[in-house]
Order: sequence, then structure tokens, then C-alpha cells
Amino acid sequence: MNIKIYQKLIITSFLKILLFVSLIFFSLVFILNIFEEVNFFKDIDGNPLKPLLLTFLNTPYIIYEIFPFIILISTQFLFIKLIENNELYLMKSYGLNNSKILFILSIVSFFVGIFLILFFYNFSSKLKFLYFEIKNEFTKDNKYLAVITENGIWIKDEINTNINLINAQKIDGNYLLEVNITQLNKDFDFSRIIHAERVDISSNTWKLINATSKVNNFEYSFEKEINFKSNFDKDKINTLFDNLSSLTFLQLAELKNEYENLGYSTLELKLHNQKIISYPFFITIMTLFSGIIMLNIKFNRSKIFYLMIGILTSVSIYYVNYFSGILGENEKIPVSLSIWMPIFIFGLFSSIGMVKINEK
Repeated sequence: MNIKIYQKLIITSFLKILLFVSLIFFSLVFILNIFEEVNFFKDIDGNPLKPLLLTFLNTPYIIYEIFPFIILISTQFLFIKLIENNELYLMKSYGLNNSKILFILSIVSFFVGIFLILFFYNFSSKLKFLYFEIKNEFTKDNKYLAVITENGIWIKDEINTNINLINAQKIDGNYLLEVNITQLNKDFDFSRIIHAERVDISSNTWKLINATSKVNNFEYSFEKEINFKSNFDKDKINTLFDNLSSLTFLQLAELKNEYENLGYSTLELKLHNQKIISYPFFITIMTLFSGIIMLNIKFNRSKIFYLMIGILTSVSIYYVNYFSGILGENEKIPVSLSIWMPIFIFGLFSSIGMVKINEK
């Protein structure tokens, strides 16, 4: 019997189970997310179909994020199927040992990961962008907007009866540099323009340093320091630019250039990009890790037992990744190391597990 037939059997079985498990997770995520959206809209008069639409837009990116754990559980179910149908024993009879099976699954997982970052990621990020755009229409913070362009940071800030249009050329720690503030009243009539060399944004009370106010073409005033109330501080401004999930590869590259020109920290961008680059390798390691676990425990247990093993393993991996990511964000370790270290650790465990895998 040709061993390539069994290779095809492994690949097709794996992909079918992967699709099935993905659909189950999609359904679970969809149900949980729609409750959240319904709760968001409960006090808002709007189209009752909006929660459904927003859930459809948001779910694909959530699936992308949890896919490493989907593939881990799918690998478990594949081995359960192979054992229950005696297919694993038959494959070994024709020379297809455990190492070869895991190698085939790893190759498939790697190419699935490549497909996901090249196509599914961009697709899901565009849907995520639409999700934020629609939801922003209904959020209370809609009157507080901030964007980064080649001309610096632009902020729209409504406070009391004033509408402040703020432009800063650069950001440096707790300071905005070369800041222009155009102040309008609630009817959008011009009130004044303020120019400041530096603005301390460490709190919601900004300190405008060396500020010049202009009420009209003839009235100027200069002050060394002006206190200026705002809905924004440094932390809030930073969080406005943290959500990178709605950006495609091209948009991420453009944003990186804009951040660098502005002097804004690119740390979050570097972390996000490293996660994307490492994604196929992470998925491959998850497949390998799951397969080794399944081949090193007895097969006389219930499916619930294996599912619990998968869930506990996923939770453990999640916290290792989360802790490593926090170290990278706080710059305790290099950004690249914070992303690749968990992959290396689980790859090391997998290598140890491979030593006697063919004796199982």
C-alpha cells in the first residue's frame, strides 16, 4: 500500500477537523459577542440588527487571535479519531511512525499559518475597522477624536461649551511639542487660537508653556504657563493608538513611518508586527506540542478528559505568552525576545517529548 495515501488521509482528516472545530469556536464566540453588543445597545435607540452586524464584523479577528488554541484542540481530536478507528496502528504497519505523522501535521499547520497572515488577517482587520467605525457612532466618546497623520497629532476635544481642535508636531514623553489649539464655541464660531512651544499632558489639566493667545487679528497675549482643561492625558492619548487590529499590513507600515516622523513610540507596532511574523511558527509549535501530549498519555480516557487537557494547556500557554508580552511592553526584555521566547520554550519541550515518541 502506498504510504502517500495515508499522508493524504492525515492531511484531509486534519483539515476537516480543523474546519469543524473552527466553526464550533466561531459559533461560541458569536453567541458570547452578540450578548455583549446587545448589552451595549440596550440604552441606545438604534437599528435592532446593529448588534448582529457588529458581531459578524468582530468575530473573524477574534477567531484569528485564538486560532493557535483552535489548532491545538483540533490536533487532539485528530489523534482521538486515528486511535478510535485503528488508523494510527495501520499507518505504523506501513512504516509511517509518530515522527512522520507529526512532521506532516507541522508542515500543514505552517502553511495554514501563512495563509492566515497573508489573507485572513487582512480580511479580518478590514472588518474590524468597519466594526470600530460603526460602533464609534454610538459611543459617548465620539466627540473625542484623535488621529496621527504626516502633519502630526490631531485631536478633537469637546469640553464644557468649547470645541478644541488641537495639532501637535511631535510627542516627547509627557510633552506635546509645537502645539496649536483652535478653540470654537458650541455653534462652531471662532473663539481664539493658542500656540504653545510645549504642553505637559501628564494629567487632564494641561500646562501650556510659553503660550501665545490670539483672539482676533489685533489682540495677542503671551503667558509663560497656561492651565488648560482637557478630556485627554498622556495615557488616554496612548490608548487611542494602541488598537492595531483594524490595520492591514500596508497600513501598519505607513503608520510606523508616521510614528517615527512624529517621535511617537513604535513599541506597540513592533510587538504587533513580531506577533504576525511569528504566527505560522506559533501555530506549528502548538500542533507539535498537542500531538506529543496525545502520544504520551494513555488512550483509555474519555473525550472530556482530553478536552480538559487541551483547555488547561491553552490557558497555560496564554499566560506564558501574556507574561512575556508584558515584559516586552515594559521593555524589561527586547521586543523580539518577548514574542519568540514562548515559541522557543514550547519548542524545547516538544523536542524533549520527541526523543522517545516513536516507541509510543
